[in-house]
Amino acid sequence: MRILFLGDVVGVSGCSKLMNNLLDQIKKNKINFVIVNAENAADSGVGLTKEICKDFFRCGVNVITTGNHIWDQKEIMNFIDEENRLLRPKNLFEPAPGKGFEIYTTTDDIKIGVLNLMGNVFMKKCEDVFEISKKFIDKYQLKKDYDFLIVDFHGEITSEKNAIGHLFDGKATLVVGTHTHIPTNDARVLKDGTAYQTDAGMCGDYDSVIGMNKDNSLNRFMKKNSVKHFPANGEATLSGVIVDCNIETGLANKIDSYIFGGQLNKTK
Repeated sequence: MRILFLGDVVGVSGCSKLMNNLLDQIKKNKINFVIVNAENAADSGVGLTKEICKDFFRCGVNVITTGNHIWDQKEIMNFIDEENRLLRPKNLFEPAPGKGFEIYTTTDDIKIGVLNLMGNVFMKKCEDVFEISKKFIDKYQLKKDYDFLIVDFHGEITSEKNAIGHLFDGKATLVVGTHTHIPTNDARVLKDGTAYQTDAGMCGDYDSVIGMNKDNSLNRFMKKNSVKHFPANGEATLSGVIVDCNIETGLANKIDSYIFGGQLNKTK
């Protein structure tokens, strides 16, 4: 079983790269299941729309995760209750539309759990992510409730992501960070068998400031004339991880960083 997880899709550039290449990349890399964080996929670079979700599902995405920008496009608040393949962070304050966890059954009758979490440090206020994670671990069990568990941890700081990775070690197939938009060079299988990478990076134009127009971003930092952030529109890179999963244990045999196209251009 091979699972592809892609980091935050940013704006038109990221969407176009994904939709024009994903089906071919699935075939080329023998991918069985695809999860994409799409919380920056709207044209403005914040939130996502109903139509973007439908386009992603048509081009091979199985599940969409999100983060702090989940409600920035208001139409999603109704759509998320209709579409169980779209998740929001589980530790948002309740009541909130949608779900933060779901189990999906593949055509081969393999059950894949996907858990969407959001960090507490330097992020929008939400429930304690470690308390929510501990309750989840006490309730669900790998190979009993699902064959594989993928955890998207949407957070700002490295230490919080590291800690969640160790908390889920041996209890999840993959823990991968999102939100910071820069892929980290620490992909590895942890001591008890869980694949981990601190941040998957973004699917967007890297000739930018984390996906946003670099000139406008620089002006904002230097307090010169600027406008609201807007996405860079050069050729995007698809960035994430590929995990080879062990059906017997539910854990990871191997994890590789995945980079395709654009400025990073690791994978042809």
